[in-house]
Amino acid sequence: MPQPNALLPPAAVVEIAERLRKHGHSAWAVGGAVRDALLGVGHGDWDLATDARPEEVRRIFRRTVPIGIEHGTVGVLARDGVMYEVTTFRRDVETFGRHAVVAFADTIEEDLSRRDFTINAIAWNPLDDSLLDPHGGLQDLENRRLRTVGHAPDRIAEDYLRVLRALRFAGHYDLEIDSETWAAICAAVPQLHLLSAERVREELSKVLARTRRASTSLELYAKSGVLVALFPELAATRGVEVPNTGADAWAFALAATDAVSPRHVLLRYAALLHAVGLPIARTRDPLRGGWRVTGHETIGARKAEDVMRRLRSSNADTERVVCLVMRQSDLFPPDAPDAGIRRWLADVGPGLVHDLFRLRIAFYRAHPVKRGERDLLERWQKAHRVMLAHPVLTLDGLAIDGDDLKQLGLVPGPRFGEILRVLLARVIDTPELNTRAALLERIRIEGLDT
Repeated sequence: MPQPNALLPPAAVVEIAERLRKHGHSAWAVGGAVRDALLGVGHGDWDLATDARPEEVRRIFRRTVPIGIEHGTVGVLARDGVMYEVTTFRRDVETFGRHAVVAFADTIEEDLSRRDFTINAIAWNPLDDSLLDPHGGLQDLENRRLRTVGHAPDRIAEDYLRVLRALRFAGHYDLEIDSETWAAICAAVPQLHLLSAERVREELSKVLARTRRASTSLELYAKSGVLVALFPELAATRGVEVPNTGADAWAFALAATDAVSPRHVLLRYAALLHAVGLPIARTRDPLRGGWRVTGHETIGARKAEDVMRRLRSSNADTERVVCLVMRQSDLFPPDAPDAGIRRWLADVGPGLVHDLFRLRIAFYRAHPVKRGERDLLERWQKAHRVMLAHPVLTLDGLAIDGDDLKQLGLVPGPRFGEILRVLLARVIDTPELNTRAALLERIRIEGLDT
């Protein structure tokens, strides 16, 4: 297993530790950066823990930000322009399942003993390159095992978010959750309603944004009961057949989610939620047998909105996901002429086109069908070619506006919008009509000025 100096921290981390030592304080690198360095998978933000109290840290360093000073955390702005979190050693005084009363501690050992999992309870001294591992985290990393620090039921009950963190870590790092920790996780599921929506959303978003195979963690959501407790809409898709595929809707959604790059988090939300309308929309087909679905996209869009609102996602994020779920089956016919493609682009909106194709490609990868990839590629090439011509698809692109209509003697009002929408439809069909003279002539020919 690589040592942490195999992935050297920024020079600023060493400089901060040296400065603290000069003032009589110890400093240790802790948290995810140490864990990831040991795993050899890169590292995130480097955080430091120290016996110095927050007010001492602010006296020692010239540029600081009190980002969480009530919890002992001071942001130190280093010479490299990066802010590093320096947190005073802490120990738990009392816990409530969501919040803990903590007090400052004097040793790193006390600080590590309050951490969630052994793999996160390893400290590294950047000055002498020594490791401190009082809870066997190194061995657990070697054995690819996730285990709590101390008694699992007590540690999980201190903060029920640790249930979701455990499932995320296990999926992301391909770890097996040890039996005692797993039992404590499953036993704590009924308490997850105590978590805030924001914390739940943050954990799910981390699964989608940081893990290529998000399905590993999401399967643990299902296996542990978390899916039923927090996302019953998704749980209802388990065992539901996707028409014309024979695939299980939950398994299909997981495969589609994995097929989308983690860079596109909202698209991954849409892939995960795309089938939530199936359980309600499906009905028996009396003629052909089996199941058929009608309007599952509309039902699914409503349910996806419920999920996003419950997670208190932003309006913009919610609208994006809902639109993708609603439009998931929306593609122009393979033999559509350019005018038909332009009408489709105007209806869908240019901003959604790339993600719609990405979503359809993810569906194909989740369940390949004959000629499916070639068909999608051909349609994308046609759409891309049309978009490269920068067609006018909105009223803003018309060569005339309300002022031109006023010059014709028309009275401003709702009729203006009707006229402009008619003209836009004509321009979408025949782009060369988009000149002021041609559009004014079209108004006369069609009698739109009467």
